[in-house]
Amino acid sequence: MQVTNSTELNQAENSQAVISINNLNHYFGESSLRKQALFDINLQINQGEIIIMTGPSGSGKTTLLTLMGGLRSAQEGSLKILEQEICGANKKQLTELRRHIGYIFQAHNLMTFLTAKENVRMSLELHDKHLAGDINAKAVEILEIVGLGNRVDYYPESLSGGQKQRVAIARALVSRPKIILADEPTAALDKKSGRDVVELMQKLAKEQGCTILLVTHDNRILDIADRIVYMEDGKLINDGIDAAAKVK
Repeated sequence: MQVTNSTELNQAENSQAVISINNLNHYFGESSLRKQALFDINLQINQGEIIIMTGPSGSGKTTLLTLMGGLRSAQEGSLKILEQEICGANKKQLTELRRHIGYIFQAHNLMTFLTAKENVRMSLELHDKHLAGDINAKAVEILEIVGLGNRVDYYPESLSGGQKQRVAIARALVSRPKIILADEPTAALDKKSGRDVVELMQKLAKEQGCTILLVTHDNRILDIADRIVYMEDGKLINDGIDAAAKVK
């Protein structure tokens, strides 16, 4: 399948695209040290899709993920997240965007001095709309859903790798974000734990109607995707490999 062209992008954007990227370029460094990291990226992701992004280390996957997540501002081209252009966005605009996105990382990034419940509750505390309700009850509820109802008061050091990642999933999903961005969420897990984690992400995201973009080298989980995006040397080589065909 060929990379989506700008006409197709515009048509999709007018319908249900939650992420629309057109002719995106990105660089690191300045002057003679300036190096291009992303080259003419064109991609659209629609509401409710589960997309896996794969490719060799250093191919630009994480860079693209951080741009989509508003963790840094895009430089050239167009990058629209939830219909908002963030190429050249300021810090305030990026901060507002991040309120609509849930993040899951390889190193779960849990606060070690907080319990599982408190780690999840932190996500709710960032949203005024949730503060009027019982955020403790909401945190406990999502932890029960991810199978940690008996671990709500445990600290991360008392949890296994798979359990920590479940807390991270609960934290990412509890505020019901429109987009979930996951960077190598199964890399530190064994086969069963990794499979459990992504199936849980898939189930909860489908129930909430949110979109998942998952960066991974883990070939064991490719079949959960609606589409597989392949990157190499900062370029989008393929934006729509059929997941079932890829697994075969």
